[in-house]
Amino acid sequence: MLVLSRRTGESVVVGDNVTVTILEVRGDVVRVGIDAPRSVSVHRAELLAELASTNQAAASPAEDTVASLAEALRKRAD
Repeated sequence: MLVLSRRTGESVVVGDNVTVTILEVRGDVVRVGIDAPRSVSVHRAELLAELASTNQAAASPAEDTVASLAEALRKRAD
């Protein structure tokens, strides 16, 4: 990981067309502005982690639900 120190109003350029600018530092909160093309996805890391967790939970049904579905399919096949 590259670690840089920046002051308010200073920027970091990532690649050819992404610019991250420090807009404000207030206490332990830093406001950043990100200038990137629409083709570049920009997300807060905590939201991506929560989305991944939610998707994992949705893709993993409870055992009793799977058993119930299996039983229904067996009955349907008979």
